[in-house]
Amino acid sequence: MILVTGATGHVGSELVRRLAAAGEPVRAMTRRPAKARFPAGAEAVYGDAADPESLAAAFAGVDGAFLMSAQPVGTAPEPTHDLALAAAAERAGVRRVVRLSTLDGGTGDDPIARWQRTAEAAVTDPARGFDWTLLRPGRFMSNALQWAGQLRSGDEVAIPFADRPAASIDPADLAEIAALALSTGEHAGSVHELSGPQSLTPTEELAILGEALGRDLRIRPVPTDAARAGMALPHSRLRSSGGTPIGFPPEVVDAIMRRTLDGDRGSEVLPTVEKVLGRPARTFAQWARAHAGEFPRA
Repeated sequence: MILVTGATGHVGSELVRRLAAAGEPVRAMTRRPAKARFPAGAEAVYGDAADPESLAAAFAGVDGAFLMSAQPVGTAPEPTHDLALAAAAERAGVRRVVRLSTLDGGTGDDPIARWQRTAEAAVTDPARGFDWTLLRPGRFMSNALQWAGQLRSGDEVAIPFADRPAASIDPADLAEIAALALSTGEHAGSVHELSGPQSLTPTEELAILGEALGRDLRIRPVPTDAARAGMALPHSRLRSSGGTPIGFPPEVVDAIMRRTLDGDRGSEVLPTVEKVLGRPARTFAQWARAHAGEFPRA
């Protein structure tokens, strides 16, 4: 049995679909199993990393697990959700673990690096006994779904850091690699830094999305100060996966700004997807066509 945490997320939902289609026994963990829709063959189960007592049933009988957390960096002294998931997996005797991390993982000494270092160590600690694989992607193509709300009222989209390029990755590629690692064990002990096949700015991605939708979309740049203010506690417009308002403490906002504006990390096209899967990574145009139905046409 393979457990997928974050099963309604962009990567988790793709992974559940892929495992179910392959006939793998798969259990999809979500905080709202009654409302979730999963493919035939997938078992929905309640579980919440903020409620460690709920995890025992979710992990029971599981031998492989995909672990991810949407807990915002800095909203607790340490990544308590990641620690709870790893502890539950260890108690259940899980053998194979794939953890969704971030590009660079715990490299560096800012609050983001320290958070990710602790979260990754919860999985890679030899005392846990896991055959682990770390996936370290940069920006997701699915971040563009945040534009859907604005596109309901017009063709202009306000986007911060619109001129900063990144080699965004399709979550479906991440899910395919995770499925391979969980079902075969061939990637135990591997750290995969991952990207898509092109380095594009959000402005360029918006133009590609417009072509897929048959709309002439325009960008409205967001000033840097406004972007910073939008990330801060307590008035952030950011939303957690559960829809509740979130934001970041000042030191985390500072780290995000430095990472975004200083240097070009995340813009490099990495060969990992093609090496692992034996095919090129999906392009943003492919992603846009596949997900056009999630955006308003006019």
